[in-house]
Amino acid sequence: MARTKKKNGADAAPMTTSQMLGSLLKSARDIMRKDKGLNGDLDRLPLLTWIMFLKFLDDLEQQREEETALSGKKFKAAIEAPYRWRDWAADPQGITGDELLSFINSDEAVRSDGTKGLGLFAYLRSLSSSNGDNRRDVIATVFKGVDNRMKSGYLLRDIINKVGGIHFTSSDELHTLGALYESMLREMRDAAGDSGEFYTPRAVVRFMVEVTDPRLGETVLDPASGTGGFLVEAYNHLEKQVKTVADRKRLQDDSIAGCEPKSLPYLLCQMNLLLHGLDAPQIDPGNALRFKLTEIGEKERVDVILTNPPFGGEEEKGIQGNFPEDRQTAETALLFLQLIMRKLKRQPTLAGRPARAAVVVPNGTLFGDGVCARIKEELLKSFNLHTIVRLPNGVFAPYTPIPTNLLFFDSSGPTKDIWFVEHTIPEGRKHYTKTQPLKYPDFEPCLNWWNRREVNESAWMVPVSEIRDANYNLDQRNPNKKSLVDELAPAEAANRILQSEREILAILEGLVNSMSEGS
Repeated sequence: MARTKKKNGADAAPMTTSQMLGSLLKSARDIMRKDKGLNGDLDRLPLLTWIMFLKFLDDLEQQREEETALSGKKFKAAIEAPYRWRDWAADPQGITGDELLSFINSDEAVRSDGTKGLGLFAYLRSLSSSNGDNRRDVIATVFKGVDNRMKSGYLLRDIINKVGGIHFTSSDELHTLGALYESMLREMRDAAGDSGEFYTPRAVVRFMVEVTDPRLGETVLDPASGTGGFLVEAYNHLEKQVKTVADRKRLQDDSIAGCEPKSLPYLLCQMNLLLHGLDAPQIDPGNALRFKLTEIGEKERVDVILTNPPFGGEEEKGIQGNFPEDRQTAETALLFLQLIMRKLKRQPTLAGRPARAAVVVPNGTLFGDGVCARIKEELLKSFNLHTIVRLPNGVFAPYTPIPTNLLFFDSSGPTKDIWFVEHTIPEGRKHYTKTQPLKYPDFEPCLNWWNRREVNESAWMVPVSEIRDANYNLDQRNPNKKSLVDELAPAEAANRILQSEREILAILEGLVNSMSEGS
């Protein structure tokens, strides 16, 4: 790598791949800020993503074309001329301005070779796998949910030239870009506010994958993929187990699947998986709940499910009708829980282990009655709900203040006992916040406990008979943790309670007086 000269003539230290890529992406985002068609990172990141997506595909195609030529086989291109990156984007002095915008946006346009034909997006949306390349369907689905909001074709050309400096055939650059891309996703989620519902903290994702421990040969599904956090972590976990060419093929073709109906997270999920090494992600762009539950058979079932399904949402009547009459509800989280149970294989996996699931649920799922209780009854009778990890408030800040829990269950038989374990906040901290989030090392006590289970101040076991007698209420209090009142002498506890009551009465009196004065 070339060394640069400082103004005083001294050699500057060469930039690392990380610095170069970080600088390049920052420059591209600075350029986007000048364009009047883009409004914040919610617009900028998708635009940068589809541009990187096309550059990545072209680099991959060129690499595969060379490999195919060496083997003497005929190469089938996913994207053909003149729509490949090398045809219209690679030349820094290539089409720009209104000509570039027209080529990308219009249904019919003058192409880079001077001929008339479909515009870029129109062509990409028309692709199908009729030539035997499944990536064509992926590309078509991605670009059905993409548009170009940039108003200046000259600024767009500048961004394309920046992205042209990324080499997707370099493993160093790919690894670094994957990490940078994840940091950009976090920024976008922060900017999204209420739209950030599909974000699960990386530490939680990693913990769930680690203890569920997917094995090569098992199929992993996230039916609510969002931007692909669980699938990327599962892919990384499985990749460490690859030893042979056959292992690599199995990982690429038969291991990872997802479902994401929203166009923006679908695009981001595809790019996230591509950057981490999955060549043709199998992400279903439809609603995972759209199939009738009773029609999902063994062929559609998987070995491992890792997910944080949306909660607090409401599904339409048509979707609710796919579920048994006595378990129909508008609450999305409860519908997903039923889907997950249905999608788990009943037989042991190829790795000789029971099919298993790790699911994020809100507190309401634990104590809910009615339909919710009936769903939990089915869960405990049909599956082994062996562990519930109770997370403290603030873990999902700032996306939701709702307390959350992690359910771990498998298909080894009905539940007999449930272990509850409270995740404890490290000493010196009161709670997790956006600026002081949960980190993976914070899970160390829970990880140490996982394989050597014993009752302690944070962990306890409840027989399923007690849960059944409590109308399937899983919101169980820790019997080993004393409250502040429990730890005080009776007289001191009584004094504390009286003091609290006096303070409440004083507040109420103040409110009454202010209301009287106002009238």
